[in-house]
Amino acid sequence: MHPAPSVIIFSTFSGIGFGLLVFLGLGIPAVTGWMAFIFFAIAYLFAVGGLISSTFHLGHPERAWKAFSQWKTSWLSREGCCAVAALLVMALYGAGLVFFDAKWTLLGWIGALLSLATVFTTAMIYTQMKTVPRWNMMLTPAMFLSLSLAGGALLAGQVVTATVLIAVAGVIVVLTWIMGDNRFADAGSNLATATGLGAIGAVKAFEPPHTGTNYLMNEFIHHIGRKHSQKLRLIALLLMVALPVLLLLLPFNHFFALLAVISHVAGVLVSRWLFFAEAEHVVGLYYGKR
Repeated sequence: MHPAPSVIIFSTFSGIGFGLLVFLGLGIPAVTGWMAFIFFAIAYLFAVGGLISSTFHLGHPERAWKAFSQWKTSWLSREGCCAVAALLVMALYGAGLVFFDAKWTLLGWIGALLSLATVFTTAMIYTQMKTVPRWNMMLTPAMFLSLSLAGGALLAGQVVTATVLIAVAGVIVVLTWIMGDNRFADAGSNLATATGLGAIGAVKAFEPPHTGTNYLMNEFIHHIGRKHSQKLRLIALLLMVALPVLLLLLPFNHFFALLAVISHVAGVLVSRWLFFAEAEHVVGLYYGKR
């Protein structure tokens, strides 16, 4: 798949932002007044900023509002509904902490669940795509949720929790790579199954479907060499897991904490780029690219 920058930024930053909102909804950290305002501002900057960036990948961003009407059948629509609900509920909960020094626990729990649901629905947009076998497994939402909570714990200043969650997320990401590498082959899709002509003999294309590139080829066919893939995976793990954990294990220092956040976010961006770049869409079979 073509790794569009807007989608990478969206899925990375909104996930971390909603992860922080989960912790804030649970009362972690226990802040009020200006400190609560700062934490909520950071969470909304990540969450809303990520959501806004996703619209840049749309052909007609002004029509994005229409997606909300398809919540019965579309995970994209469910994501939008959950995101708006989470942001509204958490805004009310945050207002209580900031302006009234009041902790409305039930509202916070509802907001936390809605924030978690938003990340889950984002993950399901990709998980439900049978045409991309690498994504079509339950490890995909596990990866999105674990990275969201790990980033949220890190931004919430929960050193021990963040250390554990970052390590767990790293393990899940590695498992998605290992299992995902064979998903396309295991799916059994080829030109014969695509055309339904396999019963009468070997199937091969007589000539290319097009003389040049088109939208499908640009969006759904992207090649990355295995050597480069392995290097980028190592870089992602070092930035996303190893360096942040090492910094968190040192005596607490605000500068080290900031470096841990920057390193983790950079690592997630690299892993998310790989998430799209390594995905193989079955449409590539039609063009002889698989």
